[in-house]
Amino acid sequence: MLRLFYFSILLLCSPVLFAECQSQRVKVQVLGSGGPELSDGRASSSYLVWLDGKGIVLIDAGSGSSLNYEKSGANLTDLKVVAFSHFHVDHSADFAALVKASYFAQRNQDLIVLGPEGNDIMPSTTEFINRLFARKGVFAYLSEYVDTEQRGRFKIRGKSVLLTKHIKQVAYTSNRFVLSAIPVHHGPIPALAWRIDVAGCAITFSGDMSNRFQTLASLAKDSELLIAHNAIPETLQGVGRSLHMAPSEIAKIAQQADVKKLILSHRMKRTLGREQETLAIIKRRYKGTVLFAEDRDSFFPKK
Repeated sequence: MLRLFYFSILLLCSPVLFAECQSQRVKVQVLGSGGPELSDGRASSSYLVWLDGKGIVLIDAGSGSSLNYEKSGANLTDLKVVAFSHFHVDHSADFAALVKASYFAQRNQDLIVLGPEGNDIMPSTTEFINRLFARKGVFAYLSEYVDTEQRGRFKIRGKSVLLTKHIKQVAYTSNRFVLSAIPVHHGPIPALAWRIDVAGCAITFSGDMSNRFQTLASLAKDSELLIAHNAIPETLQGVGRSLHMAPSEIAKIAQQADVKKLILSHRMKRTLGREQETLAIIKRRYKGTVLFAEDRDSFFPKK
């Protein structure tokens, strides 16, 4: 009897598992399909995962994405987790705006914030939060959201994901979804790729990466959607190539991981207008569906 009781508690506290993807319940909305340029007509990188009509997980919060968050119709009180791939401006600049907006949305539930640990160039996730909002931070007037000694409607609960081992790590688990991360190579910048398993569907976000670590395919294995960043054309060399994936590398990963659908985002001016060229290169190796993201597009696992 006692064993049955503990088993029941385990089921209640564990993520709900499904035999197959319940695609009608899940979608990814692109809040930012661009990079750091201000001349591409796009917001910077950001993706909102919806479950049962509610936006529950945000991957990155690049500049301009907060406006598209508003236009999406999502309610900030539904947001459970913000997961950062890294802290370049075009992936993190609108985070403070979302925190402040949460006050006016009457948020009263803590916000989980996940991201990489730091190095000499970039702060860790917890340091990033404190440098923004602590009493001596950039936005010290919002310190109630991190200072446990102050009363406030909610707190930001940060967690830094380790980068020392290039293996998949479960970063957050609830009874509705699981968030996993794996370190990826983005030059000297600490960076992660993210995967969410929700309602039987797997969705993977590459973030910015060169694939030098050869880690993304294992994280993305059998994903319904892989959102990969198409920041450089095939011919680009030098710094850009050391930071980002060429189309042939994206194709290799999608094929190795056997993903069902490939979405190309983080589209910079050097790749815009080269869609047919990019598609032709990818199709030499990957035979699945390939789509190019625009701001506010929604993608469904099986549609």
